[in-house]
Amino acid sequence: MYSYTLWPLWIDTHVASPLERDGDKLNEIHDRFGEKVVLYHDVPQILHRLRTANLVIAACSRTSATALARQALALLLVPPMTEDPGSQVMPAIKFFDQLEIYPGSKIAHFKQLHKKTGIPYSEMLFFDDERRNKEVESLGVTFQLVLDGLDNACFEQGLKTWRERHPEESKGEPKEANPQAEETTQTAQA
Repeated sequence: MYSYTLWPLWIDTHVASPLERDGDKLNEIHDRFGEKVVLYHDVPQILHRLRTANLVIAACSRTSATALARQALALLLVPPMTEDPGSQVMPAIKFFDQLEIYPGSKIAHFKQLHKKTGIPYSEMLFFDDERRNKEVESLGVTFQLVLDGLDNACFEQGLKTWRERHPEESKGEPKEANPQAEETTQTAQA
């Protein structure tokens, strides 16, 4: 959900509690040693796109630093959507409908997401930086490997892959309307 997918670090190894934000500073918090936590450049707009499309967004992480991961999401302020003057600053955590942040396999995370939301696995799209998490495809989830942080090109590639697997569901719908995205802020370091 997070590490190296949404932000350039592992929350459980690169950051030390407590986390703080300087006032209303956008997209930046820091730990007690001054280590910055920021979302990758394109992530705020991607989160806005998903929210605007009324998709379910979930964060899946196998981190052992569950409280720290949640705190980071709560403190990080996502800038408004650039194309929408009515868009507002929001804490990152408010973009996520579901949080599966605890040690364990991604299979367990996605089984819980399916149980809680009723969304079929085949409707889920998962972005993550760890190849081993491709295991979710055994459930029917579409997996998109994130090599250098989630950016627009990687996001669009994930959508393209999902659409290729679901040609009937994709017909006539706007790009932003598919799929029921399972956004992993890189799965908090998967």
